[in-house]
Amino acid sequence: MTSPPLYQEIAETIRQAIFYGKLQPGDELPPVREMSAKWHCAPGTVQRAYRELVQQRLVTSRPGQGTRVAAAAVSEQPAPLRRAALVHEAESFLLGMLADGYAPDEVEQAVRQALDRWRSLSIEADTPPERKLRFAGSHDPAISILAARFEHIAPHHALDVTFTGSLGGLIALAEHRTEIAGSHLWDEETDSYNVPFVRRLLPGCRVALVTLAHRRLGLIMSPGNPAAIIGLRDLTRSGVRFINRQSGAGTRVWLDTQLRTCGIRSEQITGYEDAVATHSEVARTIAEDRADVGLGIEAAALAYGLAFTCLTTERYDLILPADVWALPSAQQLVEWLSGDEAHAILADLGGYDTRQMGHVEWVE
Repeated sequence: MTSPPLYQEIAETIRQAIFYGKLQPGDELPPVREMSAKWHCAPGTVQRAYRELVQQRLVTSRPGQGTRVAAAAVSEQPAPLRRAALVHEAESFLLGMLADGYAPDEVEQAVRQALDRWRSLSIEADTPPERKLRFAGSHDPAISILAARFEHIAPHHALDVTFTGSLGGLIALAEHRTEIAGSHLWDEETDSYNVPFVRRLLPGCRVALVTLAHRRLGLIMSPGNPAAIIGLRDLTRSGVRFINRQSGAGTRVWLDTQLRTCGIRSEQITGYEDAVATHSEVARTIAEDRADVGLGIEAAALAYGLAFTCLTTERYDLILPADVWALPSAQQLVEWLSGDEAHAILADLGGYDTRQMGHVEWVE
């Protein structure tokens, strides 16, 4: 196969840097002489590459101002071109990982985990507010996948995700800072999930509780469980390092209740004050040998190849006020939760009972 002319290689390298954000609108390209020295070519070759980029409206060139990335260089590119460039980059990454000995399933799982960590931040999508649903609440890997798939579920709409913990999600709902909350708060007095807390924090509001799934919650340990941890009392043993969830997380609420029942004081647990915001971060901390044990869902343990001991099965609900429930995008979401694709996604993650997925309970 004949190699493309050098000026095209130079232009393609700059195009890729623009598409993937390495060069931002307004950034100045290197001077022609600098680029010709870097590419070991005549200045005219670089000038021809720059002219091609100018013709494609990726850069602008003005006397005395140099050659700069155009203000709308990426957004004005046809979607198929951008998508093709992204696929090319993904294939290059995949081939590199396969060459290093990773299996395709391992690479896919790693990408999912990276996406999950990215979604644990507050992300503002470039979607008009009227086409955006905001989610705040407890972490679950399925929520990250749901957000990534949302345009497929509700075309031309986006789901903006912030993982705040179950209590934080309900508070955000009460303060009208979100449209959907995600919660798995267990009430000791009634031995039930979410409903008592919804009634306390959203009095007089009519809200729908849509079951995402029942999740297996338990102790996550290093592979093979070298510390021989079998229950909560083992957390008090000398040398056992624990990683906790943040205050307000449903997992933390459940743990604190169980510790009181067992007569265990938090100060007896090394690492009790060390907290992270997601189940994935709990698993990653253990996988990196910065802790021996944490409390989290089985899906996170499976993703990192860690040992897991189930302590309970909890109900995770999406909570939507009546006015949000009436939105077409919300209805499309609820319908999707009852479909085969949603069930298959959770089955692939592992650690879920999806028999009541999409079940709706109204709280007046």
